[in-house]
Amino acid sequence: MNINNTILVSGFILGLFAVLGTSIVGITHESTAAKILDNENKARLRKLNQILPHDQYDNELLKTTIEIAADARLGQHKPSIVYIARQQEKVSAMIFSVIAPKGYSGEIKMLVGVNIDGSVAGVRIVSHKETPGLGDAMEIERSDWVLGFDTHSLSRPEAKHWKVKRDGGYFDQFTGATITPRAVVQAVHLCLVYFDRHKQTLIDQYTRSQQTGLIHKPAHKQDENSTRTAKTDDTATDTTENRGSDK
Repeated sequence: MNINNTILVSGFILGLFAVLGTSIVGITHESTAAKILDNENKARLRKLNQILPHDQYDNELLKTTIEIAADARLGQHKPSIVYIARQQEKVSAMIFSVIAPKGYSGEIKMLVGVNIDGSVAGVRIVSHKETPGLGDAMEIERSDWVLGFDTHSLSRPEAKHWKVKRDGGYFDQFTGATITPRAVVQAVHLCLVYFDRHKQTLIDQYTRSQQTGLIHKPAHKQDENSTRTAKTDDTATDTTENRGSDK
């Protein structure tokens, strides 16, 4: 074998190894990505089922969604997904992704389930940066405080009592912490307001998505006064409150 053939063979072998190496990396990446996505979906479904037990719906929640426009009442600045629960072909509840913007240490992301009658199906915290040992009492793993929203609605308690007790409202605050629960209470209340105003539009949007088999884009635009409403409803005293801990 002359030197030219040797170079060609060596080049071919190196190229073959490069192709094989790239293929293996690609396959591994795809497999890992698929596993991560599957784990994320399972974790998300567990969280959704904490809000709405599986025996309260008969569809696949992760696959039954609609996309809604950004709305200040949900704390969202971009479109978000709403999970639609169904029983016997009828919408029974919706689960919203909600952000409480005024936590002690920033945004508090949560899922808020609303039954079709407008009552709270459940609330679960998804992520936050609140003070460990104080603000994190909103996590179901830390305390049962968040269960206090279950079954409540816009009329129970009435609007003026959708506050923590320190502000003259119905809901408990935490020992040594007020800003965090105040932010969550306000966010849940605004979500109920949003649902009340858009309930039929959301149902119609879901119905159209079932007819076409697609996730429909928002059928409504953000109300002109939604940002103003959210700001008005959020004018609690947290900005004037001074706390060394999480008060």
